[in-house]
Amino acid sequence: MAAVSILSLATASPSHVIEQRDVAAVAPKALPGFFERFPGMIEVFNNAGIERRRAVRPLEWYLKPHDWRERSEVYLEEALKLYGQVARDAMDRARIRPEEVDLVVTISTSGVATPSLEAHMLEKLGLRPGTRRVPVFGLGCAGGVTGLSIASKLASATPGTTALIVVIELCTLALRTDRDIKEDVVSAALFADGAAAIVLRSREEQGLARVNGSAEHTWPNTLGVMGWTFDPVGFGVVLARSVPSFVERRMPEMTKSLLARCNVDEREVARYVCHPGGGKVVDALENALKLQRGSLDHERAVLREYGNMSAPTVLFALERVLAENPRGVLALSALGPGFTATMVTVDTRHA
Repeated sequence: MAAVSILSLATASPSHVIEQRDVAAVAPKALPGFFERFPGMIEVFNNAGIERRRAVRPLEWYLKPHDWRERSEVYLEEALKLYGQVARDAMDRARIRPEEVDLVVTISTSGVATPSLEAHMLEKLGLRPGTRRVPVFGLGCAGGVTGLSIASKLASATPGTTALIVVIELCTLALRTDRDIKEDVVSAALFADGAAAIVLRSREEQGLARVNGSAEHTWPNTLGVMGWTFDPVGFGVVLARSVPSFVERRMPEMTKSLLARCNVDEREVARYVCHPGGGKVVDALENALKLQRGSLDHERAVLREYGNMSAPTVLFALERVLAENPRGVLALSALGPGFTATMVTVDTRHA
């Protein structure tokens, strides 16, 4: 199997900026019955670790009713815009031409498109008709890390393969004001929109880092921890309140196991790069990994400025970590529907 280098990483977000204080102000008006019963739930907006987010529509749009068809139309329109922007940026940074791309992996769980997003963008980006397409749905917040794992394994099978990974989530389109349940209020306090793209090549060459291992684990009997339901209005979030405590209980041993399967010793890890699902989840991760409070500073900064964009979020944090020119092994980790822990280790010493 050929060595796989990360040649570039790019991120992008929509133009609409939504301040958390504005969401908190309109939430009781949008869901009056719920906040009459649970007035204390307004604190979720203050405790999420978020100051603002990016979204594909202004705040006012989300307060009006929209059915599945309209949400899907917005998803396709806006996802394609972000796809083109972030893919071109990643290819420019890698200094490759579109026709050099052999494989494109698309990760998205917040909308459905058939033909898939990369099929829509193949000709617009200038990719070859013979480019292999791998669209992946259902990974949720784990998608950024698992997408990197999938693409690197596929690329490594054929030396010289150039792969483009595009990760797009428009989670705000799942915002619901037609139901009075706590999960919808939590998602209104957390979720945002964004995209990231990575260019990989499977041969020995200079890059940002080299992928040296990946692993994942799905816990039995945890299907109800995280996911979507589906109805005529759109997606409905499934999000257990137990996620932070689950992380603290289960991640210490699981992290050791995942690192071992990546052939990395804990002492080799220069930095963990984690998906920041929310303020409490970041706290739980620092406790589970025995890190000093505040160690996951880039994760907190991304969460504060961009919110939880699901799959791309960890790649926004990775971009900031790589900008500091770290030397050593980085362990990327995320949790997603399944309930699944996923990890990819990359080594910047070979960059």
